[in-house]
Amino acid sequence: MTIGNQEPMQEQELQPGDLVTVFGGSGFVGRYLVRILAQKGYRVRIAVRHPNEAIFLRTMGGVGQVQPVQANIRDKRSCVAAMAGAKAVINLVGVLAESGGQSFDALHAIGARRLASLAADEGITHFVQMSAIGADADSLSAYARSKAAGEAAVLKYIPTAILVRPSIIFGQEDQFFNRFGALATISPALPLIGGGGTKYQPVYVKDVASAIATLLERGDLAGKTVELGGAEVATFRQLMELTLKEIGRNRVLAPVPFFLAKLMGSVLQWLPRPLLTPDQVEMLKTDNVVSEGAVGLADLGIKPTSMAAILPTYLYRFRRTGQFAKDQAA
Repeated sequence: MTIGNQEPMQEQELQPGDLVTVFGGSGFVGRYLVRILAQKGYRVRIAVRHPNEAIFLRTMGGVGQVQPVQANIRDKRSCVAAMAGAKAVINLVGVLAESGGQSFDALHAIGARRLASLAADEGITHFVQMSAIGADADSLSAYARSKAAGEAAVLKYIPTAILVRPSIIFGQEDQFFNRFGALATISPALPLIGGGGTKYQPVYVKDVASAIATLLERGDLAGKTVELGGAEVATFRQLMELTLKEIGRNRVLAPVPFFLAKLMGSVLQWLPRPLLTPDQVEMLKTDNVVSEGAVGLADLGIKPTSMAAILPTYLYRFRRTGQFAKDQAA
């Protein structure tokens, strides 16, 4: 990258002991990524709004190897402090539903631009930006547009940055299978938005974390976009059927037209933890799978983990008698 009259910055290979700053490192993907980075020998600085909620991550490395610090992606000064001395920056900050100042544009677009700009000022060329399959500047979804804006801003300031676009991420703390598993315990039916035909390629959280850690060491992929999908492609209906099978419950799968789902979302979005928003309904109209020819897990030497291997390890909590439930559906 050229800044003013300076020469383009050259990427230097990362070494064990180098400092990696992870913004949003206490979140779903971050907690798995921090462990892997520590195992690789990096020092890890976790930049989060509430460091006290990330203290548990300190045990994932040696003494002093993992350090949570206070930083807000909307505050320049705290971001500069969090990057000081870092050789690489990973931005995992994101939300699925807007709340107050936590808007899509503020976090995914403006926030990403701020981090990339500040990283460029520090001479950092190793930068990984978490985006999402479906990121599109022309999308009708505000979420997808903001993700695309963030991608463009990051590459503007750091052309060597790597963009990571995962499909739905599953794992013990996920917001997909857990949400519908919980809903099935209190509702006689599960909604099939738009009929349930939208396709997904769920990817295991540990595979995503491994991919991101690997990308820090893949200079040949500098400036590229990587799409992460799992071993299986399934429709929304099939994912709901799989969820019900795992938790041993019989529930009606009720098709809900998109227009009606949007009306539902306009009400449900105001819950403390929104079950559905109109913008999410818009995203459900488009398949969420890895595009043909895209760089993916296989190119990183990672074999995708199947849903069958992982879902039983945490969805048992939604069975009538937990892990000791019999196989019959109820």
